[in-house]
This record gives sequence, structure tokens and C-alpha cells, in this order.
Amino acid sequence: MIIRIHKRTLAIFLVAALVFCALPYLPGDTAAEPVGNTLPTDWGLSFQNPGKTPIANATAEWLSKYDAFFVGNEAEKTIYLTFDAGYENGNMPKILDALKKHNAPAAFFLVGNFIDREPELVKRMVSEGHIVGNHTATHPDMSKIADKDRFKAELDTLAEKYREVTGQEMKRFYRPPQGKFSESNLAQAKELGYKTVFWSLAYVDWYDDKQPTHAAAMKTLTERIHPGAVVLLHSTSKTNGEIMDELLTKWEEMGYTFKSLEELK
Repeated sequence: MIIRIHKRTLAIFLVAALVFCALPYLPGDTAAEPVGNTLPTDWGLSFQNPGKTPIANATAEWLSKYDAFFVGNEAEKTIYLTFDAGYENGNMPKILDALKKHNAPAAFFLVGNFIDREPELVKRMVSEGHIVGNHTATHPDMSKIADKDRFKAELDTLAEKYREVTGQEMKRFYRPPQGKFSESNLAQAKELGYKTVFWSLAYVDWYDDKQPTHAAAMKTLTERIHPGAVVLLHSTSKTNGEIMDELLTKWEEMGYTFKSLEELK
């Protein structure tokens, strides 16, 4: 009798495991595990239904306690464009040209190296109405920095570089490098007056030697776009530079408009 019970239990477990593994994760998804403690974690999304907000490993309500966001108003067909930029390889001007053509505001999350080497591009971003956000001075894993002074120094150093180049104060939007964070990180950023900005749409575009095809990029970015999307793209992507005008046109044809992060609530 004991053996039969154990076999039945094992069978139930195996069936449940197979059902879980069959959940419709799309290529490029990352595991979405709940957070709510001080342990470090990676930002993760699971795209369950095309055109709908993905499931994240933290809810919008939970993030809002720390002035953190990953999606906007899910009832409005708006898009918040963001770009992470660690260095420049010739694609940023194409992206800026397309944004200007479509009158689309964006936020560029820069690291210290970019500001040091590309001050004229930084000035162009500002002059054309874009936000320059804080992606830290040296792009470390911020979730491993428990010391408040070290955490603050990464943000302050980048903000000072921006001030030296533009003569302006940096707007306080922060994106954790690699999407790595902890609850204490979010609290520290909030204490410093920053809004932490994650994302609700991204795709694998950051490998210089393994760029997605135009068709694959357009398919992913149009199928997964959704109302209130905070889109993360990398400005180092040759594909992104080449498709940007076409992509923005397609999203507009789908009924979307573009808004600044300053309107994200």
C-alpha cells in the first residue's frame, strides 16, 4: 500500500512538472520569480500573451513603494522609449535622427565612459528634448553594493560628469546595470531622489557579433509591444540603428504614441 501511494504521488508530481514546463514562454524570456526581500535578484519578464503586459518578477504596486516602475498606464496605447548606452559604435546618430523625425522623446541611460568620450552626442540628446538617465559611473552589479556611500558615489559621479558636459543637473532617473537589484537598492535610490526604471519590453540586441535580423527584430518588437510599454533597446545594436525609422512608423500605424518618462506615473 505504501509503495502504491508513493508511485501515485510521484505520478502527480511529474504531470505537474510537465504542465509547468509547457507554459508559453517565448524565446528570450527570463525567469520571473517573485521578490519582496533584501536578496539580490535579476529583473525578469515572462511574455504570456502577444500585445499584453508581461508578467514581471515584481508587481507595479510593489515597485511603486520605492518610486520604481516597469510599465505605464496599461489602458493607454503609449510607449516610453529608453536606450542603454555603454559606448558608441556609430549607431546613436541614426537612432537620434529617427527619434527626431517622429518627434519621439526617449531616455538614454548612460555610463561614465559614454559621457567622457561622446560629449557632443550627450549635448545633442539634451538639445533635442531627450532625458539622460543614470546608468552609474562604472556599470557594476549594484545589488552587491550594500554600503550607502559606495552606492551613492556611483550615481553622484555620473551626475557630475553630466553636469560638467551640459551645465545642467541630471534628471533623477536610474536604471540598474544588467537589471540586477535588491529591495535595499530600490530604497537607497529612492532616498537619493531617483526613480528606478526597469522595462516591460526588451530583446536580445546587445551582442555586436550576433545581431538579430531585421525581420526577427521587427517581429518581436511589434508582437510584444503593449499599452504603457517601457521599451529597453541598446544603442550599440546595428539592427536597432537600421530599423528605428521603420519600427517607429509601424508602432504609430498600430495606434501608439510616444511619451517621456517624466509622464510615467
